[in-house]
Amino acid sequence: MKTIKPIKRAEATRRKLIDATVALMLKRGFNATTVDEICAEAGVTKGSFFYHFENKDDIGQAVVKAWGEFGQSVYAEAWKQPGEPLEEIHRLFDIMDGVTKRPEPCVCLVGILTQEMSGEHPGFSAACARELDIWAEMFRSRLEAAKQQLKPAIKFDPGEVAWFITSLWQGSALVGRPRQSTEMIRANLRLARAYVDSLFANPNKPVSQSQKKI
Repeated sequence: MKTIKPIKRAEATRRKLIDATVALMLKRGFNATTVDEICAEAGVTKGSFFYHFENKDDIGQAVVKAWGEFGQSVYAEAWKQPGEPLEEIHRLFDIMDGVTKRPEPCVCLVGILTQEMSGEHPGFSAACARELDIWAEMFRSRLEAAKQQLKPAIKFDPGEVAWFITSLWQGSALVGRPRQSTEMIRANLRLARAYVDSLFANPNKPVSQSQKKI
């Protein structure tokens, strides 16, 4: 029992450092954030920082992973209740719309670091690519399932559509940031939602395999 409290304290310190780094990098990116600033934001010493992380690159990649895990927990709300694949897609759009209405800026740390670091740091590029792959797969798998269940109105590749939605979400957040307005982001989400529905002849009516022609 004596070893539990130190372990918990260490975990809490690591969490403070990651949270502080997220807050700073959302505001100013990776290159403009220093280890001293991270420690000051977290309220810990530099010794504590270097106990948990080798350098700023190390904590940067930990932050990408933590941000991805946070995002997955947010979007997992879409399938906590029973629902059909297209219904789950609509729930995902609802969650994205809700993100735009939060008081904090509608930005994605993975998107920010992808833009800033992918040309400079292969490790960051790979870490960000993994998180974007996970996000796109979330849509692809449900589009694939909806395609099997519903009669498609046109031929489409679920993977291509998933990456279109991923690009629209990331790009909208990027363009919306200097505009300091999220209405454009919500408008883009409405268009994307309508586009997904248009892929199916009758979005509300499952059909049998024998009825499918595409």
